[in-house]
Amino acid sequence: MRSSPSIAPGVERDIYMVLDDYGQPLGRAWPEMDEAHTERETLLRHLMEGQYHNPMRIVSFNPGAGWAQDASDEIAVELRQRCADRDEMPPSLETFLATHGQGAAIQLSLL
Repeated sequence: MRSSPSIAPGVERDIYMVLDDYGQPLGRAWPEMDEAHTERETLLRHLMEGQYHNPMRIVSFNPGAGWAQDASDEIAVELRQRCADRDEMPPSLETFLATHGQGAAIQLSLL
């Protein structure tokens, strides 16, 4: 039996992507991203800069390692800390932070 070559790039690093809600009539979409903008730190910076309209979910995956996961809660915890450090919250993050990472933030405060 022949196997097809993988369509996933042979990348050995974690990749992060955002499901963004553009409102009606456009709805939700995974925006096209430059490969260099899919690293965690770049993603966090872009979220803090308000480069996404209304982020709904963040996924991370590593094609080389063969895994994927919902990273929304862990990213929300980190964004909440960055917002606290800067004493500001970009309006584009209000819904995302109200929806994600609440349980993890409570656990961290108990430690």
